[in-house]
Amino acid sequence: QVQLVESGGGLVQPGGSLRLSCAASGSIFRITAMGWYRQAPGKQRELVASISIRGITNYADSVKGRFTISISRDNAKNTVYLQVNSLKPEDTAVYYCNVVPYIEDYWGQGTQVTVSS
Repeated sequence: QVQLVESGGGLVQPGGSLRLSCAASGSIFRITAMGWYRQAPGKQRELVASISIRGITNYADSVKGRFTISISRDNAKNTVYLQVNSLKPEDTAVYYCNVVPYIEDYWGQGTQVTVSS
């Protein structure tokens, strides 16, 4: 059973930064692309960043140049990160990680990012 646990969110001022982490059980990173998704209040969940098995990254236009996705495969620990810089109020959302394309059963609790002055 795959478990994905997100952390690192918080309340930041516009222009601030955070590093989100997603710890995954098993070696899922070795067999599939991973992504960070977000869901803002009243909006559909959207994919904002992804990284392939070969390390090729893709970003939604709204976050390009501000967000960076990366993966750490350190022995038994598998973690996917999302560095979020130059945050804007419209980045406020719950952020989740999942495979790409997502699998419904893999959604975790997510981590809340709130950008406000």
